[in-house]
Amino acid sequence: MSLTVYNTLTRQKETFVPLNPENVRMYVCGMTVYDYCHLGHARVMMVFDMIARWLRQSGYPLTYVRNITDIDDKIIARAAENGETIGSLTTRFIQAMHEDADALGVIRPDVEPKATEHVAQMIAMIERLIANGKAYAAENGDVYYAVREFPAYGQLSGKSLDDLRAGERVEVDSFKRDPLDFVLWKAAKPNEADFWPSPWGNGRPGWHIECSAMGEQLFGNTFDIHGGGADLQFPHHENEIAQSCGAQGHCHTHEVNGKLIDSHVKYWLHNGFIRVDNEKMSKSLGNFFTIREVLQKYDAEVVRFFILRAHYRSPLNYSDAHLDDAYCALTRLYTALKNTPPAAFDLSKDANDYTRRFFAAMNDDFGTVEAVAVLFELALEVNKTGDIHLAGCLKTLAGIIGLLQREPAEFLQGSAASDGLSNAEIDALIEQRKQARADKNWAESDRIRDVLNAENIILEDGAGGTTWRRG
Repeated sequence: MSLTVYNTLTRQKETFVPLNPENVRMYVCGMTVYDYCHLGHARVMMVFDMIARWLRQSGYPLTYVRNITDIDDKIIARAAENGETIGSLTTRFIQAMHEDADALGVIRPDVEPKATEHVAQMIAMIERLIANGKAYAAENGDVYYAVREFPAYGQLSGKSLDDLRAGERVEVDSFKRDPLDFVLWKAAKPNEADFWPSPWGNGRPGWHIECSAMGEQLFGNTFDIHGGGADLQFPHHENEIAQSCGAQGHCHTHEVNGKLIDSHVKYWLHNGFIRVDNEKMSKSLGNFFTIREVLQKYDAEVVRFFILRAHYRSPLNYSDAHLDDAYCALTRLYTALKNTPPAAFDLSKDANDYTRRFFAAMNDDFGTVEAVAVLFELALEVNKTGDIHLAGCLKTLAGIIGLLQREPAEFLQGSAASDGLSNAEIDALIEQRKQARADKNWAESDRIRDVLNAENIILEDGAGGTTWRRG
């Protein structure tokens, strides 16, 4: 089965046929680095990490780009609030972003371009847009994109200009020709210390232009995949298409049911939202969680498993109960590998029925729900048969999506909470219990077990002795 992907632009699954099979190019919108990354960022990171892993597993040479927005209004405001330079703020949070991503097992993108390092390319693209009649310089020093000059505007989001105009909530700007026009270049304000010279005066780029300029600089006029969260579909990605096609004067054409759709990107992929207790995650509702906050309570692989066992396009509801369930589920998989040490496994799509179904699931628009179900079927069979080769198959398939690569005991025993027993203390108590049982001191043996139970330590007595895990 060939890989199919759901293309947001055409609203259908399509067979993945790269523009150049020797160089698949994927660009994903990254983080605006003025604060710690939150769960929504975690999902973007892990979804496209999973997609990158699968493309490479499928034999595609992939160049994966995820940009960093290191200049915008929020960054300027936060730096001013903190009394620090923009550079010191963004450097700190880029480092924090990398730490969080590393903890979640996210492989770094091949290229992480920064907006501030590509301002010259953005200025050049804006100049082309003006020359092509798609943009104009206003009297206040700003430069705007004229959306009415791009008839295809709204194709990605399914919005028409007339519908947008009817329901517009755009702040009135007397310098715009049309309220829907969006900014490409912002004139520097008197109190702003960070700006760049341009043909329109000192200023800085708008948010949307950076991805168009960096994508073109790194990949050329067209590339295979553009990804990001569903919240970026409109207006950010819609504006990207208008900018890139407007600057180039032509675009890649998709034909869907006899209708032609233009875009500089062949496949648009968007992951679903994260909700918290069935409500949209937001700071105003007080249900906003950073990755760091969640990792203080849950193992990073549990968070990864929680995100990947849902389909990437579906909404994902976050709660402690869902994370607890993910922990229990991952425990079952690791327990199978603890009881049956895996043998080396030579992976191929047709190695067995489990690999065939896993590959089929992943080739159907990255169907991790069905792929994870295959892992649980494998674990059940491993528990029944003790087959070391099936255990190897389980570990190898899980490794494709970044799971089950630790020693089982490392996961199952984990680390103690700040007020819990350490691993060494647990081992000492188990030794004391062992001695009590040897002395037939059943009361002492039971007392020690009760102490461990109170700490949620689960003992498993077997022929090879007593093992334990955290519950």
